[in-house]
Amino acid sequence: MINNRSLLIVGGLAAVAWLASNSLYVVDETERAVKLRFGEVIEENIQPGLHVKVPIAQTIRKFDTRLLTLDTDTSRYLTLEQKAVIVDSYVKWQVINPTRYYEATAGDELMAIRLIQPRVDESLRNEFGRLNLQEIIAERRDDLMTGPTADLDALMRDELGVAIRDIRIKRIDLPEDVSAAVFDRMRSEREREAREWRAQGQEEAERIRANADRRRQVLLAQANERSETLRGEGDAEAARIFSQAYGQDQEFFAFWRSLNAYRESFAGDDNLLVLEPDSDFFRYLRSAAPSNAE
Repeated sequence: MINNRSLLIVGGLAAVAWLASNSLYVVDETERAVKLRFGEVIEENIQPGLHVKVPIAQTIRKFDTRLLTLDTDTSRYLTLEQKAVIVDSYVKWQVINPTRYYEATAGDELMAIRLIQPRVDESLRNEFGRLNLQEIIAERRDDLMTGPTADLDALMRDELGVAIRDIRIKRIDLPEDVSAAVFDRMRSEREREAREWRAQGQEEAERIRANADRRRQVLLAQANERSETLRGEGDAEAARIFSQAYGQDQEFFAFWRSLNAYRESFAGDDNLLVLEPDSDFFRYLRSAAPSNAE
């Protein structure tokens, strides 16, 4: 009798434990859940916390709502001018509508990736197809992906219940033949710009040089004018002084001028003068000679 009662108690406790373990469930902070009854969704977007369900009849599907990364395959796209580019990209996506996500993918993340990747490829193909190669090279990658991200996000929210948070370009390469052509074109463009800058610099240098020469001529003319003025004033002052000196003692002034003439005439070794002996030039030399000289 005691053994039967113990067995009943143990069985009852086991039943309670089983009922509790199958009736209670926890949704983590990083998850959202849906409640199913025989495969049909009866409660959507269950928030984090402790919840209750009916055992056996009801099941719970949980989905990770953290930001997920889809590293897409490297793809070859054609630009507006039909030139190929090799693009390596990745996508940041997130489950935002658990019910729609479950209905579209049965909650299988691999299935979701298989559905998202072709859409990303199509969106990038369309985006690169409307741009020429120069625009792709010159434009910032973040700006380049703004349009495709917004368009794909709107589409995926409706189709899969996921949000496309970002599409990022890791690398854009060119095929070898295109790379050589682009390099040659870029080099030609840079050489043309260098020639333009060089011509502008030469033109500016000529302008500065012309201005400097003009300024130099003006300064020289002003300096010459000033020097002539000063020279004229000096000559006038010298003439005035000579005139005053000549007026004070004409004989001494004539003697002084003759001495200067002698000094300048006989300064070198090769000086030769052909003059009459009684020339007035030798007047002071004859007067200085001794009276008994022949």
